[in-house]
Amino acid sequence: MSRLFRAKEERRTLWQRIVDVALTDVGVLVRGIDHDALEDLEALLIAADFGPPATLRLVDRMEALLREGRVRTQDDLRAAVSAEIMAILGPVPPEPERGSPHVVLVVGVNGVGKTTTIGKLAHALRAEGRSVLLAAGDTFRAGAIEQIGLWASRSGADFVGAEAGADPAAVAFDAVDAALARGADTVIVDTAGRLHTQGDLMAELAKVARVLDKRLPGAPHEVLMVLDATVGQNALAQVRTFSGSVPLTGLVLTKMDGSARGGAVIALREETDVPIRWAGTGERMGDLSPFDPEAFVRQVLGEGT
Repeated sequence: MSRLFRAKEERRTLWQRIVDVALTDVGVLVRGIDHDALEDLEALLIAADFGPPATLRLVDRMEALLREGRVRTQDDLRAAVSAEIMAILGPVPPEPERGSPHVVLVVGVNGVGKTTTIGKLAHALRAEGRSVLLAAGDTFRAGAIEQIGLWASRSGADFVGAEAGADPAAVAFDAVDAALARGADTVIVDTAGRLHTQGDLMAELAKVARVLDKRLPGAPHEVLMVLDATVGQNALAQVRTFSGSVPLTGLVLTKMDGSARGGAVIALREETDVPIRWAGTGERMGDLSPFDPEAFVRQVLGEGT
């Protein structure tokens, strides 16, 4: 998580602008924050992709604390904002109970870095001593099968391929068979990227999940959705639509090193009940780590700046 939001100047600007709005002069500490300042604060957070619900929650909290005289310094304000964002993010829940083998279905729209994320996830799990099998369930995109095979080789994972155009559900079924035969304890199933507006492809995704459950009751044990952390509020629409087709158990946010605002992460947690499991911070094999809410808040607010 140390590489999150490397644009330090932009991070400082966000925090300093919050201070400029909320603690404009000593009068705020005596009379409380005024209406115009509250509107400016709302506009600032909306522009940073916090979304209306999270923005209103933060503004209401800051207004109450300022009016009650419980915030008198920048350190007080930072602590109050940090605490409220941590409350929004909530604790990361424990991993779902592992299956035998443990089946992870990975979904997402086109271009979010899903294939790369699968490779990095396989690497992380292999580092924990798990035996991993990758399944090439994206039989639609040219080169996707070869890419998953390459990531399997790089990470030391096993691999189940497919013919271009094959039924993704059948590939997933065969992957579970192979895992049982080879003794792999974790199966990661790739799927074709699809826009959340493509109803027929969303139905295909639901079919993959049904077939997995038929082959191994309870599978998939995890459904991870990969999201581009820089897309802002569009991520919410994606999560809501995918949730209608498959039961999402966690989010993986890519490009966390390239988004200086971070508000979309907070909006996702305020407006959905899907936890953030992993954060991608680059293109290297090791650039994927479990999501750390405390580290994230420190980076968003620029602790020490």
